[in-house]
Formats: sequence, structure tokens, C-alpha cells
Amino acid sequence: MGGKFGVFEIILILAIVLLLFGGRKIPELMKGLGQGIREFKDASKGQEKNTAEGDKKSIEEK
Repeated sequence: MGGKFGVFEIILILAIVLLLFGGRKIPELMKGLGQGIREFKDASKGQEKNTAEGDKKSIEEK
């Protein structure tokens, strides 16, 4: 077991998710997951931008 998921394992996981949440709830869950990922990316880009601006200011001060 090298840590790779095969086709059978993925199908099994999807079947369990479908049984737990039902067909109607899955699109809502995926939408929420997508929004969360988008917010995380935006926040990390903002953090990188703030870090770059801080580096520029510290270089200019020297």
C-alpha cells in the first residue's frame, strides 16, 4: 500500500458520501468547499502582497 487510491477506493468513498449526505446536499457541499478554497487563495495572495510591501519599505528605510 503505497498511499495511492485506486478506482475501487474512490468509488467506495463516493458511494459512502452519497449515502451520508444524499444527492441533493452534495452540490451545496461542493459549492461551500469551492468558496472556502477561493477565500483561502485570496487571503494567501493578500498575505504575500503585504509581505512584499513590508520588504520594500524596510529596504527603502535602509
